[in-house]
Amino acid sequence: MAHLDEILDLEESAPDTFRSRPIPSELPKTFGGQVAGQALMAAARTVDTAYRVHSVHAYFLRPGRILDPTDFAVDRIRDGGSFRTRRVTGTQGDEVIFTMMASFHRGDDGFSHQDAMPTVPGPAELTGGEDHAGLAEWDAWDRRWVPRGPESSTRQQLWIRHRERLSDDSVVHACALTYLSDMDLLDAGLLPHPEQPLNGASLDHTLWFLREFRADDWLLYDQVSPSSESGRALVSGRLFDSSGRLVAVAAQEGLVRFARPQTDR
Repeated sequence: MAHLDEILDLEESAPDTFRSRPIPSELPKTFGGQVAGQALMAAARTVDTAYRVHSVHAYFLRPGRILDPTDFAVDRIRDGGSFRTRRVTGTQGDEVIFTMMASFHRGDDGFSHQDAMPTVPGPAELTGGEDHAGLAEWDAWDRRWVPRGPESSTRQQLWIRHRERLSDDSVVHACALTYLSDMDLLDAGLLPHPEQPLNGASLDHTLWFLREFRADDWLLYDQVSPSSESGRALVSGRLFDSSGRLVAVAAQEGLVRFARPQTDR
């Protein structure tokens, strides 16, 4: 299976256009976090390094074909003094499969506050925890699940980190977090309905990057689903580092309709 550096290694095939290589997968379609991470890497390669990503807003439009490369075209929407904005369109052949808006900020002085990290066992206390997915392509990630209590019908929590040390480039860590943020998140919307067969897929995905972090250090991913209705589930997740700093927040709406033959959504 491909390493993260291979996944994020994009070829600039034309000005502001980048191509990913086909990435082997056990999944029937391209993992959404992979496409989102690659799109953010494409956007970041058009932005001065003094600006760091602070938010991404993405839509998964069509399933990606695993054996086909994906082209990411970057539009330089705005280059301001404090913020840089990019639009990324991912295509396979003539089909648009993904779109993202990414905003980069050079940082300013301001107030600081955050939610407190939930009190949970640390990762060292959870060795041997259940791996919910069992995918070989996710073996690069050390995932340790926090036991769920009876009152946690729509909440799940896990510690996660990349097993191998990554480069010190903050862009790599932002793309790595984008990748991991799509892992297991939609499952929180299925917790109250474990017996119902469903067709599931990510529809849209948003991330806010709040503080510096490393994706090869432990992150607590605290996930909850406040609502599911009309075949769509809303889920969100807070990511804390091991010192309790809130480093990122994710939100996603996903398709969770009752099982039926797969069609183009």
